[in-house]
Amino acid sequence: MNKKLVPDPPVDTSTPDPETSRHDDLLKDREAIKRALDYYLDPAAQYTEKPRRPSTMFIVAPNMDTESLLAHAYESLATASVLASDFANDLIGPQRYSALAIQQSIMLAELAVNRALDNVDPA
Repeated sequence: MNKKLVPDPPVDTSTPDPETSRHDDLLKDREAIKRALDYYLDPAAQYTEKPRRPSTMFIVAPNMDTESLLAHAYESLATASVLASDFANDLIGPQRYSALAIQQSIMLAELAVNRALDNVDPA
């Protein structure tokens, strides 16, 4: 005689109430529909439950003047531009082009900050 290695699953003798099962399915469907509608039609509703609190580990002093902030941003961008350019010089092929594209984006931001500095102090 050939013995089975895997036993048969237990026989479920209880029959679920079709009305209860249908009610549970409808509740799940309603919840899913509400989430989908909120996601697409009212994205702000997703964030009303738990507002995002930014980390205060690194914070810019609230009393800093605009000119100082822009000057610091300009210096940071200039440093990043030089670093990206030096990094691109060590690369070849597509990686070099990617690094140069990053450097160009940094330069464009540097120009925008420089213009903002000119607007703050036109001297």
